[in-house]
Amino acid sequence: MQARSATLPDAIGIEQMIQVHVADGTLLPRSLAEICENIRDFVVVELDGEVVGCGALHLYGMHLAEIRSITVTAKAKGKGAGRVLVDALLMEAKRQSVTCICLFTRIPDFFGQMGFQVVDKEALPDKMHKDCLKCPRLHACDETAMYLGALPKHAPGAMSARSALEFVQIAQWQS
Repeated sequence: MQARSATLPDAIGIEQMIQVHVADGTLLPRSLAEICENIRDFVVVELDGEVVGCGALHLYGMHLAEIRSITVTAKAKGKGAGRVLVDALLMEAKRQSVTCICLFTRIPDFFGQMGFQVVDKEALPDKMHKDCLKCPRLHACDETAMYLGALPKHAPGAMSARSALEFVQIAQWQS
């Protein structure tokens, strides 16, 4: 099993793997166009020449990156594909000199085994501003926020935790 950087020919397969987990809310929807635009963020893992998993590293800046859209097919479950993906994404974060990696998950034990620690969502305002406002589970989030590295104190151009929370509250009020 080996991870590699995704290429545009992988985009349709990535979209299909993500789509399997959209209906139950496990993953946020990603359109084919969005995947193509961000293909350089994605890593895929292959087993016997077949792509059986994907994940992305979304860069907010040197202060923060997010592991997102991570999934493996039924064929790869329990065979270490998730670990291979996360390791590849962490290596890319290190190559980019990112000081903190975050993720939102429903399987915190899996990521905890890799050193990720639970944190309040409000400690990650960049993530809240980017995705939480358009998430269908905004008002009933059941994901655990986790991080690895040094939590950002305040990134240039980033919202403060208080500002992000106020932004979310205003958005809720307007809906």
